[in-house]
Amino acid sequence: MTGPVLKAALAPLGVAGAAAVGATVWGVGIERYLFTVRYHALRVLPKGAEPLRVLHVSDAHMAPWQHRKQEWMAQLAELEPDLVVNTGDNLGHRDGLTGIRTAFAPLRGIPGLFVHGSNDYQEPSPRNPLRYFLGPSGTQPKHKHLDVGALDRFLGDDLGWHLVDDTAVSFEVKGTRITAMGVNDAHRKWDHPELLPPILDTLDAADLTLGVMHAPYRRTLDEFVDLGADVLFGGHTHGGQVRVPFSREALVANCDIPLDQARGLSEWTHGGRTVPLNVSAGLGHSIYAPVRFGCRPEVSLVTLLPR
Repeated sequence: MTGPVLKAALAPLGVAGAAAVGATVWGVGIERYLFTVRYHALRVLPKGAEPLRVLHVSDAHMAPWQHRKQEWMAQLAELEPDLVVNTGDNLGHRDGLTGIRTAFAPLRGIPGLFVHGSNDYQEPSPRNPLRYFLGPSGTQPKHKHLDVGALDRFLGDDLGWHLVDDTAVSFEVKGTRITAMGVNDAHRKWDHPELLPPILDTLDAADLTLGVMHAPYRRTLDEFVDLGADVLFGGHTHGGQVRVPFSREALVANCDIPLDQARGLSEWTHGGRTVPLNVSAGLGHSIYAPVRFGCRPEVSLVTLLPR
């Protein structure tokens, strides 16, 4: 093959290689720090109720050295939320609680709810990041335990938030009586929604019922709709973490939710009822897969309005 012909043949490879390098630099070095707030509004409150600003945070996967993320999260109190919904996977390192304390301390005193993801219990382990695109991740037979008790004491005792793993609570915010029910991580099959009905039966009638989960599996969404949820909140998917830019669908969801519902506000229908579903793409990533591409790290501010 002559020189000009060889150069012509190799040119597309060079372009593809440069594009791959550029995408890697963007995803690893830039986009994963482009934290953003997504704004939504829903008419789900009784007529005459005061609007409620719900801050939905998820999947921080915090490591102690992630100071930019901690500083950005610490400014979320400036959004003046009336309620915080935390859908789990706060920790991403054995010392991640240090960063979580910095990030969430300004929200102290604001009513909140939280459930657990598996990474609140288990330290992440090295693995091939490409396995993420082959289907939902499996269990980790060998893992190091994280101090989930210390996390719960901070979120529950210090911040005053309600843990709703496989339970339900009733409380009032700005004159609206809220029932919130939740489950532990369905991805690890740690969820027990069968425990919820007898607890719900003991609670006062509510103006608004929330369903809170880490992993938005179809079975969990269906259960919450059947139990009367008016709004559903989930995380876990990371929005796919790596997406084709401007595409409505994620490449993967790491659960069985439809790919076009792996990020953002949509609707879930079951048993003749349709309710809003907000799935947060989350703020973090495994420390062993430090990339975001076409999927900026995020929180949601969902304003609930009267019908």
